[in-house]
Amino acid sequence: EEVHLLLQDLGDLAETLPAGPWYYPEDQISDLPMRQLAAEITREKLYLRLHQELPYSSHIETEKWEEKKDGSVRIEQVIYVERDSQKKIVLGHKGETIRAIGQAARTEIAEILEQKVHLFLFVKVREN
Repeated sequence: EEVHLLLQDLGDLAETLPAGPWYYPEDQISDLPMRQLAAEITREKLYLRLHQELPYSSHIETEKWEEKKDGSVRIEQVIYVERDSQKKIVLGHKGETIRAIGQAARTEIAEILEQKVHLFLFVKVREN
């Protein structure tokens, strides 16, 4: 019931706002560049998978974004961590953790892009 009231309040609020131009195309999901959005998706999957095991100081960069002739996109991302012990956590036993993170990120990125995605994740140690 509280959610319903909140939605009703938001609807009432929207009616009081003046009409104005759209700042972004209506089909645009985010104002982030796709490379950055892809990195944020991978970052989200990393933290959902590892919870408290990994400090928030880890960083993800999309290093390569290549549109392929077959309509797919090849994305290479690097997950930077501070210590070798953190790298081992991200990789997991026989690569199971990084594989699961990559699969979840690839699925969401492909859904947003509406095209096939080849996602390659690398984990590197970068001390501060």
